[in-house]
Amino acid sequence: MCQLLGMNCNTPTDICFSFEGFHTRGGLTDVHRDGWGIAFFEGTGCRSFLDIRPAADSPVAELVRRYPIRSMNAIAHIRKATQGVVALENTHPFVRELWGRYWLFAHNGDLKDFAPVFGGGFRPVGSTDSERAFCLILDTLKARFPDGPPEAPLLFEALRGVIRAIATHGECNVLLSNGDFLLAHCSTHLSYLVRQAPFSVAHLKDRDLTVDFSELTTHDDRVAIIATAPITDNEEWIRIEPGTTLVFVDGAPVPG
Repeated sequence: MCQLLGMNCNTPTDICFSFEGFHTRGGLTDVHRDGWGIAFFEGTGCRSFLDIRPAADSPVAELVRRYPIRSMNAIAHIRKATQGVVALENTHPFVRELWGRYWLFAHNGDLKDFAPVFGGGFRPVGSTDSERAFCLILDTLKARFPDGPPEAPLLFEALRGVIRAIATHGECNVLLSNGDFLLAHCSTHLSYLVRQAPFSVAHLKDRDLTVDFSELTTHDDRVAIIATAPITDNEEWIRIEPGTTLVFVDGAPVPG
């Protein structure tokens, strides 16, 4: 099973601590050796780093570990291939433009008998079920709202509907962001935590590394971390129930 990592914040924050533990699951502490990727929003711009090498020994991962990019929304993925060969075009997160904004998408799972027909201008480049799902999501949004993005409640309702329809084809754990929010849909395994004042010490599960966030944050900071499996072993992670879609804004899940 692939592994997902997402971050949503109320102020630009680096993901270095979480990524330090997460990237080792790409061939060192776990078996996900079929490539990896990470993408960050910076304003309306986006940086994306992809590699077909295992994250645990990727020079690109080493660059990301030592380059503390600050972002309010970030998505990372380490791959264990189920559909599509190991190739750059099949490496998550995928990036597309809709309504003049970049969108990021990463998927963990295996969709069976999933061959959607595309009509809105979005086409897969690679051969994964994941990229097909992303293109269908954007196709659906463009068809339903041809004049541009709707208000947030309508957008979130539409996203929940199309993702749940896709999930009828099999395992479908998803992270999706357009820079304003981060959506997480759980089919089998996803958990999250929210770090906010009073901040404390966190210890990685996959590496012997500890950070005292009280020394690195302000009282008003808030950060949500979403992962396939908890990144730390001394914090209270909340398991997302299968079939649930959560939307995170400013470092916290929003009602609805």
